[in-house]
Amino acid sequence: MADRLTGKEISMATNDLYREESFTDRRVGSIQRLSPVTASGDADDSRDVIYLGQTQIMTPGGALPLSFEIPADSLSAAVAQFGERAEAALQDTMRQLEEMRREQASSLIVPGSGGAAPGPGGGIQIP
Repeated sequence: MADRLTGKEISMATNDLYREESFTDRRVGSIQRLSPVTASGDADDSRDVIYLGQTQIMTPGGALPLSFEIPADSLSAAVAQFGERAEAALQDTMRQLEEMRREQASSLIVPGSGGAAPGPGGGIQIP
C-alpha cells in the first residue's frame, strides 16, 4: 500500500509566493505575469517579476502546448519578445522530441540481433 502524504509534505513555500495575472490577445497565446508577494500579500520588491508565455502549435498529431519564460522587465517588453521566445521554445521542444525518438529507437530489441540468449523453447525461428 502506498504511503499517504501528510499536510507537512504538501505545504507551500511562504517565502516564494507570487500573484498571477494573465494577459491574452485571444488569438496567439497568453502571458502570465508573476509578481512576487510576501506571505501577507504585500509586494516583495526584493524579487523580480517573472513573465511566462503560453501558446499552442498545431501538428499532425494535434495541438502541442508550449510554455516558456520571457526575460523582460515590463509587460510591453514581454509582448514584444513573445514570438521570438515561442519559436525558441518550439525549436527546443523539437530537439527534445528528436532525442527521445533516437533513444527509443536505440533501445528496440530486434529478433536475431544477438540480445539475451533464448530460454527453453525461445529459439523458435520461422524460415
